[in-house]
Amino acid sequence: MSENRRARQEDSYDEAARERFGSGGGRFGFGPGGGGLPGVFILMCVLLLGIVGRLAYLQLVEGQKLADAAEKRRTNEQTLMARRGTIYDRNGNVLAMSEECYDVYCNPKEVTDADAQSNMLASWLGGDASTYKETLTKDTTFAYLVRKASKGACESLRKELLSNEYAGVYLLEQTKRVYPYGEVCGQILGMVNTDNVGISGLELAYDKDLAGTNGKLTMETGLGGTPIAGAAAEVKEPVDGKDLVLSIDVDVQRCVEEQVAGSLEQNDAKSGFAMACDPRSGEIIAACSTPYANLTKPEELTNEALNLKMVSNSYDPGSIFKVLTAAIGLESGTVQSSTYFTVPPTILVGHDIVADDDGRGEYMQMNLREVLRRSSNVGAALIAQEAIGADTFAQGIEKFGIGQLTGIDYPGESAGIVKRREEYDGSSVGSMSFGQGLSIPMVQMVRAVGSIANGGKLLTPHFVASVDGQPLDWPSQGTSISEDTAEKVRDMMRTVVEDGTATTAAVEGYDIAAKTGTGEEAENGKYIKGRYLASLIGFAPASNPQILLYVGLNETPYLAYSSAGPVFSAIMGEVLEDMGILSSYSDV
Repeated sequence: MSENRRARQEDSYDEAARERFGSGGGRFGFGPGGGGLPGVFILMCVLLLGIVGRLAYLQLVEGQKLADAAEKRRTNEQTLMARRGTIYDRNGNVLAMSEECYDVYCNPKEVTDADAQSNMLASWLGGDASTYKETLTKDTTFAYLVRKASKGACESLRKELLSNEYAGVYLLEQTKRVYPYGEVCGQILGMVNTDNVGISGLELAYDKDLAGTNGKLTMETGLGGTPIAGAAAEVKEPVDGKDLVLSIDVDVQRCVEEQVAGSLEQNDAKSGFAMACDPRSGEIIAACSTPYANLTKPEELTNEALNLKMVSNSYDPGSIFKVLTAAIGLESGTVQSSTYFTVPPTILVGHDIVADDDGRGEYMQMNLREVLRRSSNVGAALIAQEAIGADTFAQGIEKFGIGQLTGIDYPGESAGIVKRREEYDGSSVGSMSFGQGLSIPMVQMVRAVGSIANGGKLLTPHFVASVDGQPLDWPSQGTSISEDTAEKVRDMMRTVVEDGTATTAAVEGYDIAAKTGTGEEAENGKYIKGRYLASLIGFAPASNPQILLYVGLNETPYLAYSSAGPVFSAIMGEVLEDMGILSSYSDV
């Protein structure tokens, strides 16, 4: 190759290389005309703006959330339980109170010897060591071992944990409900859950008063949630709950529960109930319905046991309703005490033929006193249908509060099922006159008959007399009948005990007024022969009533005369004695 040709070829390689370099340099911003510096600047600005925007978002939008999360990781909050208020009976006896105890919990990440510690827990707190070990080895930083363990056992456990230098198991001060009278009054008191929140009975009805306000302990923690020794702690002290004083007399309550429970087998009854109150104030002195609620054994409690059936369940009241029929007739002026009616052996009520329990086959002359004394269904239906009339009857039972809530301070009250006047059919007045064709909770009969006992005032049946030392106001809900009418009906009810269907309800030495009720139990809308709600309601002394008592036995084959009557007598006798009410015939 000639020298000239070689020189031209080298020149062309150099030129090509320069062109490639120049071209590449343009792509990376350094070649001639590539605009390199402005491009880099723009790119850096975009990146910077993105970073600034992200920082602004985290600071302005997510700032508080992130700060709270960081604080939560750095601190541990524990609730300091308020002491729940104490519940007393009318005489200052403690029925329910809070006792110091401990929740035992662990941080499995800190546990040093799961086998030894689980055995130690079982020895002091009871239970199975293997169950404790399972909890002590969980993959968590918090787990409960025992809730509301006894104070004495826990303090002994604490000493042994410290002496052996075992870590990871902690005690947290708690309170639990205790009941000095055991299972007595449990249904009325109701129960609390593991967090000391009322879930039934008066514990639920007055939870806001009893509960108080929980406090809070805030501690600094390290990794894994472990409290830092000597670190700052913030304490918000709890505010204890308010105390309640009930109108209940615990001795009367025990008597009532024993008598009702004991009567079931004797009368082949499925269940029973009773309520004693002061008709002058509406204060309930004792109440129960079987089965009872033993709060000392919460694991055995059922929903049925935690409900007071006289408040929550509805029944046909039966013949005790005849006292309201008599009162409505007298109050409206459609019937006089001296008015006699020719009462046939049977009467047509709607499409049904109604007869009396005594099976009489002849016509009889009866006034209101005789209708009540004999507990004549035919007489009550005749008077209601032919003398009182549907409009007056409907107005009368409304004034007695039938089919309306009483406002009793117990949860779960039912209004019952009572037809409005516009819903009446051909059988309504006649059947309701002797306590069929309607279904109500029996506390409504306590209020209604209580108004007959006290002269016509409708009062709210209630359990709580005072909260935190302040008496509660339970005003009258209106008037059902006049004092004159009430006095006449009371006298008629006295005759029922002296010489009628309630002679078994008598209490020696006392003037008792009462009325029996034997209502057929209904199933699937049909009444079943031979299965009764046998009940008796009455008060003493008849001339100045201070105690009203209502007793009922469900699904018994016996009439009220032979079943509810003797139970009423036994309870009323003890109540009058326990309450210090003198004999009606005493000269004192």
